[in-house]
Amino acid sequence: MSDDRLADIRAEAAAWLDAHWDVRRSLAEWRELLVEEGWAAPAWPEAYFGRSYSEAEAAVVAAVFQEKGAIGAAQQGPGRLASQTLLVHGSDAQKRKYLRPILTGEHAWCQLFSEPGSGSDLAGLTTKAERVGDKWVINGQKVWNTSAHHARFGILVARTDWDVPKHQGISYFIIDMLQPGVEVRPLRQMNGHASFNEVFFSDAEVPAEDLVGAEGEGWTIAGTTLSVERQGFSQSRDGGRARKLEGPIYDEYRQELAIALEPYTWYPQREGRVDLLFERAVANGAISDPHVRQELAKAIGLKRAAQLAAEAAAAKRRAGQRVVPEGSIGKLAASVIARQANHVHTLISGTRALLAGPDSELDGIVAEVLLSTPAISIAGGTDEIQKNIISERVLGFPKEPRFDTGPFRDVPRNVSQTGKQEG
Repeated sequence: MSDDRLADIRAEAAAWLDAHWDVRRSLAEWRELLVEEGWAAPAWPEAYFGRSYSEAEAAVVAAVFQEKGAIGAAQQGPGRLASQTLLVHGSDAQKRKYLRPILTGEHAWCQLFSEPGSGSDLAGLTTKAERVGDKWVINGQKVWNTSAHHARFGILVARTDWDVPKHQGISYFIIDMLQPGVEVRPLRQMNGHASFNEVFFSDAEVPAEDLVGAEGEGWTIAGTTLSVERQGFSQSRDGGRARKLEGPIYDEYRQELAIALEPYTWYPQREGRVDLLFERAVANGAISDPHVRQELAKAIGLKRAAQLAAEAAAAKRRAGQRVVPEGSIGKLAASVIARQANHVHTLISGTRALLAGPDSELDGIVAEVLLSTPAISIAGGTDEIQKNIISERVLGFPKEPRFDTGPFRDVPRNVSQTGKQEG
């Protein structure tokens, strides 16, 4: 790609913003204009509200928006997972119906994958989807569902065939979260937050046209969603410069961010807060301990190495090169960094690490780190799952032997308190 091409795109984006960006506009009006002109998601196809730009070209547009303090499309949280999955696997009608409201922020989404009896083993899910006429009827339970309490739609995987191996009998749906038969209950975490929910389906309905892909293709489609989710572990959820700028449109944007990002307020602590380690070690004198210095250097080095690896992978994608499953590599690296940071925070605090609440280190932030970091080794696929993916798909090792390859209805699963097998 020539520098002239990138320069032309930069000039076009800057000229367009100079002509149209106005902090007195409403956020809804601005987003509609962005979508109409293809600037909301320039890397998306022209047929679906974009400009068919490469990643490098889209990055130039993003840089211009940031320089001018202009607000972009709404793609926080699970809405991004839904949009990226539909772009790859959705029908033309699904893309035209659902993508635009994601970009404008009109519709919030949630992800309905994990279940109480099938977390890491997602393919062992037992939520049922049965075809009845021109609709699918859904019964079952999901858990760890971020933003389900205010989502308009959800991306759902459910079992449609019990007579084939478990990976083959799963289908992928778009479900209306506001209908009868969908119940959302919040979950309280040990760190005091309530970011997640459990969702119960009792004869909830999905129109036949909201099956994504073909029946039985759900496992493959879910892989796309999970890949996008795992890449997101290295991405910032901060509102950026817009948090500090003034004008009616920024006020609306901050209100939107407060709702969209509220479930993620503890995520910096989940990642270990490596950024706090050096100053804390200096402030309380722990930096004089050679063991603390060694462990501190290890944490900072791991963090920087992961950042460099993510930047290298992003550069390859922008150049159009295929990248190995960097989502799994980055996800596993994030777990290692979080555990190391947790360890160093404990070394620095000593017995004070046992304190919680406002009496603990940094007004409770350190205690929240210690309580939150275990989550990063579980969310989005456990460390063990990521190691399997890396060993098989990157290193080419043989796959693990399996004992659940027959029809799913014959595979031993969790049993209820009555002793009867589920499903």
